[in-house]
Amino acid sequence: MITANDLRKGVMIKVDNELFMVRGFQHVKPGKGGAFVKAKLRNIKKNILIEKTFRAGEKVEDIFIEKRKMQYLYNDGGSSVFMDIESYEQESIPDEFIEEELKFLKEGEEVNVDFYEGEIISVELPTFVELKVTHTEPGLRGDTATAAFKPAVIETGAKIQVPLFINEGDVLKIDTRTGDYTERA
Repeated sequence: MITANDLRKGVMIKVDNELFMVRGFQHVKPGKGGAFVKAKLRNIKKNILIEKTFRAGEKVEDIFIEKRKMQYLYNDGGSSVFMDIESYEQESIPDEFIEEELKFLKEGEEVNVDFYEGEIISVELPTFVELKVTHTEPGLRGDTATAAFKPAVIETGAKIQVPLFINEGDVLKIDTRTGDYTERA
């Protein structure tokens, strides 16, 4: 058991006998009344987001998660196939379950896959990934000093905003938590 004050992004909890992953949280201390925690939770089974408010200090049941290092192999049209690095077992995960993660996941990438009672509940990407730009408008000489951005498509098909000086073929370092460009690799 943990208190609501200990909630952090990525923590797995059980509420009303359902599994939830904390996607965001905010500690609130109003001028009147007691403090509370507003949390955005993703239901693991139903894949829906809800908001729930906990009183500060309220007990919440956290759960034990087994983490396994797995490699992303390929997408077979509707689901993604991962291989356990140690046992070479393959697991298939429906694409709608890992929709956000697929934006920054390329074949051969190693990720942590979380299991609860033998069932896959989430895929954790590395904090930063390096991906190639497959399409963007050409950069212009002298555009390095401005804070303007333009759209770019990376090799996984995701669209991100990049500085004007980025060109097709550039390899970028991207923060998977926010989906933001950080630097050229």
